[in-house]
Amino acid sequence: MSPSLVLLLLVSLTELALLLVVLVFFLRLRRSEAMLGALQEKQELLLRKLHFNAELEQELVSTFAQRQEVLSGLDQRLQARAAELEKLLRQAEQVSRSPRFLREVVLSGHRQGKSAQALAISTGLSVDEVELIIGQAEG
Repeated sequence: MSPSLVLLLLVSLTELALLLVVLVFFLRLRRSEAMLGALQEKQELLLRKLHFNAELEQELVSTFAQRQEVLSGLDQRLQARAAELEKLLRQAEQVSRSPRFLREVVLSGHRQGKSAQALAISTGLSVDEVELIIGQAEG
């Protein structure tokens, strides 16, 4: 074998080895590109989901704020209504404790045949007071 043939053979083997290295590198590069593309798709999907979640959260916050405003208005109306009912209750208590009203209750109950004892219990008066009211009405 001549040295030029050996040299040619070595250069050819080196070229084949380099070609093989280039092919392996190219295949790994393609696989890396495919993985990078898959990662980018997943990242885009994640970003879309995050955007959707942010919009949903914003909608929940705005809905919550609206409901809080409605509840606040209802609470104010309820407090106003409670104050009004308390006022009416005080007025009703004043009327029910007035001598004229108690007299009417006692006389109405007497006409219905209720006893002085039952009328005294229902009006909060003593039996003597009930009998006095009945006596004044009959006399």
